[in-house]
Amino acid sequence: MAHAKREVIGVSDRVSVGRAIPLGIQHMMSMFGSTVLVPMLTGLHPSAAIMCSGIGTVCYLLVTKNKIPSYLGSSFAFISPIIAVGATQGLNAALSGVVVAGLVFLAVAGIIKLIGTGWIDRILPPVLIASIIVVIGVGLSATAVNMALCNSTGTFDGASCAVAAVTLAAAVVFSSMNGLIGTIPVLLAIIVGYVVSAFMGMVDFQPVLDASWVGLPKLMFPQFDLSAILLIAPVAFVVVIEHIGHLLVVSEVVGEDYVPMLPRSLAGDGIATCIAGFLGSPPATTYAENIGVMSVTRVYSTQVFWYAAGFAFIVGGFCPKLEALIMSIPTPVMGGVSLLLFGLIASNGLRMLVTNNIDFGENRNLMIAAVVIILGVGMECGGYAIPLGDFTLPGMAASALVGIVMNLLLPRVSSEDDAAPDYIEEP
Repeated sequence: MAHAKREVIGVSDRVSVGRAIPLGIQHMMSMFGSTVLVPMLTGLHPSAAIMCSGIGTVCYLLVTKNKIPSYLGSSFAFISPIIAVGATQGLNAALSGVVVAGLVFLAVAGIIKLIGTGWIDRILPPVLIASIIVVIGVGLSATAVNMALCNSTGTFDGASCAVAAVTLAAAVVFSSMNGLIGTIPVLLAIIVGYVVSAFMGMVDFQPVLDASWVGLPKLMFPQFDLSAILLIAPVAFVVVIEHIGHLLVVSEVVGEDYVPMLPRSLAGDGIATCIAGFLGSPPATTYAENIGVMSVTRVYSTQVFWYAAGFAFIVGGFCPKLEALIMSIPTPVMGGVSLLLFGLIASNGLRMLVTNNIDFGENRNLMIAAVVIILGVGMECGGYAIPLGDFTLPGMAASALVGIVMNLLLPRVSSEDDAAPDYIEEP
């Protein structure tokens, strides 16, 4: 007998506080590793990044009228220019570029608000959107595999592999259950992986013991520098493409068409990035990890993201001990759950190809999907980017631009390619 589908908790639905707390913690834990990694690589303070991720997510939810379930964390696209500026003009100057990058988001949002979003259906047909979603998911696979299988030196490690395998298995088992357990499989899997890794001697508890219960965030403030702004702010145009891709993934996962809300979504990201720059945090962007959590749990309520943002604000801003506790989670544990989360994003792209009845008998569709997926995944997994003067174009953005050009140039043999994406699945 077939199992009944798990209950879907919709965007506007509310759950009890008892359920919202673990659901919110789950989202915070999912974004934590990546959000902390960016400031660690750039020299900024992780605590400020965690706190600003909470503030930015609240701003995003307010600007989008509490209608788009998304979490905002630190953007990887700005790592290289922030490091470059930090080494020459200092991190305070780099933060001025972050602030102006947020203004670029707001400017793009205003332009799209004026010209409308009808052009998106024209230049981003379902076959291209689905291919970009696959690139987003599979492009992260190398990161997840490295976290799961390798040690700090980047070589294969049996203990790491074992911990990741246990964590992944736990996530799969928990996600197949109904009730509360089925809605927090990632959180429970992280706990299982943490316990196993602790017994294997992979957890360093000393930083947790040394950290104080109450503290203040380590903030930095911008010093406006024109050369820093010119180097960092234009990267926002690349992140706009990434943002559109994430918004389309959320549309596919939730079953709502969020394209008309793109101006508000970009504006929310822009405000979050401006605040981040003023407080000493990397720029903000919507997070694929949290989209993956929604996909596996079928919990889309924006209420949960308010809780996640609140926890991040407290942990990053005022409770060093909790921050240290989460920081003590071994990388293989997060790698194990990432294998599932990133795979689910790619699976949503494949599902979109099916639900939109993409005909791969048409050479046009075949060529677009083939080039976009292989170029994007190859660049993302290989760590390649196209240098453009002082900037770089990452794989996801490069493959999206190539796909847009192909879509505009290749002859259309049917009207199906112009159809708007079918975000709502047939019953």
